[in-house]
Amino acid sequence: MSGAAPPHAPALLVGLVDDAAVFPPGLAPLDVAVDAHLALRAHPFAACVGPLMVPATSAGELARLAAKDERAAAEPLAVGLVVRPDSPVEPLFDGVDLLRDERSVRLTGAELGWNPSWRQARTLGLPLVVEVRLGDEQRHGLDEIAATVEQGAAVIAKFRTGATPAWPWPDEPVLAGFLAGAAQRGLAFKLTGGLHHAVRGEYKGRPMHGLVNVLLATHEAAEGAKVPVLADTLGRTRPGPLVERLAALGAEQVARLRSRFTSYGCCGVIEPLDELATLGLLP
Repeated sequence: MSGAAPPHAPALLVGLVDDAAVFPPGLAPLDVAVDAHLALRAHPFAACVGPLMVPATSAGELARLAAKDERAAAEPLAVGLVVRPDSPVEPLFDGVDLLRDERSVRLTGAELGWNPSWRQARTLGLPLVVEVRLGDEQRHGLDEIAATVEQGAAVIAKFRTGATPAWPWPDEPVLAGFLAGAAQRGLAFKLTGGLHHAVRGEYKGRPMHGLVNVLLATHEAAEGAKVPVLADTLGRTRPGPLVERLAALGAEQVARLRSRFTSYGCCGVIEPLDELATLGLLP
């Protein structure tokens, strides 16, 4: 399917894909990732690309790279600092201290895994992204995030959609359960890992969720759909009907959808955007 982009495609996709090039499976060296990210500013899909995600432990190297790049001097490099789940949180504080006054860097937020001490990061004064786990831990984590948001804090939930050695691929009911749980609590969320393609399928022998499926399921969750309905949407592999439904959303529906699904991290940001363009969702 191809053709003209629907009227609300820019609002639907702006800032959707955070650049996670330095994280698995991409594992780009930081200097390569910084250069490529700055070059993306001139790409036709630049408006769809969010900040460069960087491990907090690499903040010092990032500061040096940005300070000597004329492009970052002219317009600061947008950066989100990340501490992976089960890692110490102290590097996050150190990284923020290093970068807060760096003129060539603009900190957009901090990300960490849910643990009993994650609330300490509220003192950083940055928007927080907190990755939740599965089962009872997920429910407890979402409840804690919701309670913190009610107190006026800028916190969103994060969920991993791709497999790792320590994290099994979350199938449709599992991902649907997270989407429903976030919607029931009125929470915004971010996704990470595995969303490299526009539509659900088997890629190189591995199951992967589709970005279009997730966008549509997020809309359905906001409308009150239950887990079985969301799981069915997440499992559909024919792009045509999915794209038609997504393209038919009105401006208010798109705005609500994106207020919930804020962004997702991807180590190859252009790959899914190229597929969206092929499907007619980008010009």
